[in-house]
Amino acid sequence: MMFARVLTLGVALVSGTVTSQLPEFAQQYRQRMGGAIDALEEVKADFVADAAATNRSISEALAHMAQSADEFVQLRGTSIERSLDRLEALKDQQLAMARAAAFERVWIFMKELDTKLSKATWEDFEPAVPVTVEGGVLAGLGFAVGLFMLRLAGLGGRVRRRRKRREKQQAEARSL
Repeated sequence: MMFARVLTLGVALVSGTVTSQLPEFAQQYRQRMGGAIDALEEVKADFVADAAATNRSISEALAHMAQSADEFVQLRGTSIERSLDRLEALKDQQLAMARAAAFERVWIFMKELDTKLSKATWEDFEPAVPVTVEGGVLAGLGFAVGLFMLRLAGLGGRVRRRRKRREKQQAEARSL
């Protein structure tokens, strides 16, 4: 019985701690996003300048690269197009996060995740103590989810049944 309580508390604390880190991870992700946007803006500016130097728009330059007989030029055009698309997606996400309320930022981060950026963020992630309302609420929510998952797994019910069985046995022993 004692082991089950300790395990339950441990799981709830771990799940609460993990979910309390979501706002911090999202914040570090947003910082990296700004750096990625800056880098991609530089790539875009160079490409726009190169296109303008040959009297082409961005779309004309990309079409020219796609129609090139040189495979390297075709591949480079495809990668530039991917970079431009990623730049727009990151800028949209950054704007949405800037306009969003605290809990919405975490939701926007999770639903519009840039995998390259989230992987890089994870590699350098430094956990922090949640001192915001957002972090505290998510810690509480994670704690509750951890308890709920243990109940679903049947751990909580087994402990209660054992305790009732033992109390019944003790009551019967006293009555003898």
